Amino acid sequence: MARKISTRGMSYAAMFGAMTALGAYIIIPLPLVPITLQTFVMYLAASLLGGYLGALSQIVYILLGIIGLPVFAGGKAGLGVLIGPTGGYLIGFIIGAYIVGRMMESRKHSGYVWIALSLIVATVVIYICGVAQLSVVAQLSLKKAITVGVLPFLIGDAIKIAAATLLIVKIKSRVQIKKISND
Repeated sequence: MARKISTRGMSYAAMFGAMTALGAYIIIPLPLVPITLQTFVMYLAASLLGGYLGALSQIVYILLGIIGLPVFAGGKAGLGVLIGPTGGYLIGFIIGAYIVGRMMESRKHSGYVWIALSLIVATVVIYICGVAQLSVVAQLSLKKAITVGVLPFLIGDAIKIAAATLLIVKIKSRVQIKKISND
């Protein structure tokens, strides 16, 4: 059965897809590795739009990169990025967004703990997808793939999860979010 998506829902998904692309250009320097805000925007999109539209927003983001717009981290673009060593992280954005959105949809009132837990679960999914592809494509052992593909990003991701949780709670407490997929 096909899911009905409103024009408003499509617009929000497209907007958050574009915002995720912008997040690739916002870089916060940290001692080990700089962090970008792509996952931060994905957390917001999924939490506010729900599972289906949150995932759709990340599909929009990836399609922008595949068609050649330099929207991936470091200004990269093209299908080669998606099938390259770091492409699994991008696929993880879609799955992670769906999970966050579904977890948010499962509770009428989501508090700090539930929101943070959903973002942590999504981040773990992104890491699993990313490490799996990194290991296969770059021919790295699982241990080495985790060492280069997860460990340097833990601090930055923890900061993004904390900040996103606070922002999501604030937004949800101030805004009555209607179901967008079929209004």
